Amino acid sequence: MTQMRLTLRLDANGTPLLGHGKIRLLEQIGETGSISAAARAMGMSYRRAWLLVEAMNTTFARPLVSARPGGGGGAGLSAEGEAVLRLYREIEQAAREAVRGPLETLAGMCSSTP
Repeated sequence: MTQMRLTLRLDANGTPLLGHGKIRLLEQIGETGSISAAARAMGMSYRRAWLLVEAMNTTFARPLVSARPGGGGGAGLSAEGEAVLRLYREIEQAAREAVRGPLETLAGMCSSTP
């Protein structure tokens, strides 16, 4: 049977807000404590990661990623960033559960090699 996967992208007023890539970047920043290390882990340039962080920080009312205090460099998720990450994962899980049956039916209708 064909394996199908639901991907979630949230748009706000017609503009992409959050999707798999930005969420993975937030997770990596949270894990590594660094935008640079997160970018390396994802095979992404630092500039691209920085632009995505900058876009997320300006799109939300409060920044999702902030510099670590103390002058030692690094970055981490703000409380807002952690909340956005958690909410996205909750929405993603709810969406998966909601479409499980129809998605299985649709997968059964596909040829084995789409």
